[in-house]
Amino acid sequence: MSDRTLRMRHALEKFMDEHIYPNEARFFKESTELGPWAVWPIVEELKAIAKQTELWNAFYHSVTTNDGLSNLEYAPLCEIMGRSHLAPEVFNCAAPDTGNMEVLEKFGTKEQQEKWLKPLLNGDIRSTFSMTEPAVASSDATNIESSIVRDGSEYVINGRKWYSTNATHPNCKIIIFMGKSDPTNPNRHQQQSMILVPKDAPGVEVIRPLPVFNFYGMPDRASEVQFTNVRVPIENILLGEGRGFEIAQGRLGPGRVHHCMRLIGMAERALEMMCRRTKHRVAFGAPVSDNGVTLERIANARIDIEQTRLLVLKTAHLMDTLGNKAARREIAMIKIAAPSMACRVVDDAIQAFGGIGTANDFGLAAMYATARLLRLADGPDEVHRMQLGRMELKEQASKGPIEPVSRYTPEW
Repeated sequence: MSDRTLRMRHALEKFMDEHIYPNEARFFKESTELGPWAVWPIVEELKAIAKQTELWNAFYHSVTTNDGLSNLEYAPLCEIMGRSHLAPEVFNCAAPDTGNMEVLEKFGTKEQQEKWLKPLLNGDIRSTFSMTEPAVASSDATNIESSIVRDGSEYVINGRKWYSTNATHPNCKIIIFMGKSDPTNPNRHQQQSMILVPKDAPGVEVIRPLPVFNFYGMPDRASEVQFTNVRVPIENILLGEGRGFEIAQGRLGPGRVHHCMRLIGMAERALEMMCRRTKHRVAFGAPVSDNGVTLERIANARIDIEQTRLLVLKTAHLMDTLGNKAARREIAMIKIAAPSMACRVVDDAIQAFGGIGTANDFGLAAMYATARLLRLADGPDEVHRMQLGRMELKEQASKGPIEPVSRYTPEW
């Protein structure tokens, strides 16, 4: 780790001990009782404290001054934040705001950055990203049917989206919307565009919050949103018509590293909880930790976490040194590996806790909901495996047909 990362990690761990862990019970209480349509006071209180530290916007990679943390430098910090559902938003490092801010910095105009990026960086507003649709298999994003139609000096937007994170948040003010602006283009990856839609624009209706394993709002304010004849100025288009896929690929690379590192932090905490629980619970005259099956689960969890962390750090390094495109194989691998690993570790921790593990007294149910959700978010496992398999096949098959190792046949 760089000296800067080490210094920031120490400060982050101190902040977590002093402010995050002691307030988790209040966070779960507020998120449950106030629900997904409300601002949760504890988050805003801690944001005010975090804003005074260098941990605020720690994810932010400044392409203008190059003084931001690299992916590799930020990864260990992201892991620590992932130990708590409360932490990422407190530091203004939560999805989808992080990806949206990077999109605005990389692809937004000066006017768009002034109007939306600055208040997002300041934590004054939140945002959402609307791509997935209920009517089509959005794992193939070329299927999306929402429309973006030019009408003079405006675009008219129609469509229904869901799993639009943050849309129920009272402070959500801007939506990055992906739809088809050129549906007849023979290149299916140039049919789509991305456009900025103010949430308060006429015709935008947040229909409902979507629960994740019956969690409303936390771990994710997933929402369904209807867009009906929404009109926005042509200046709201991002990068230009037909550039939606290009933007999406630039947005998802760093976001996947962030998700994966947070999952590693979550798995680390679940393993820690499993060890402490089984060491101090007695069944049949001995600590549960003495059971061979418990020791095997603990050992496997340690191996799985270490392997996944190293793969994610390698991916972050490749993205920093060679770029997102060169690291696309590794990005696919971590998106498959990290959520599955976290699901296994958290599931074993739930088993170790017994019945109470399925409640949320210890936060394990929310952990599992998050890990399971992330096997679908930013592309399901199946899509990443398909892409990874094709890349591997192309590389290996380019070496030509396989030849026998030996043509020797013994005479018996």
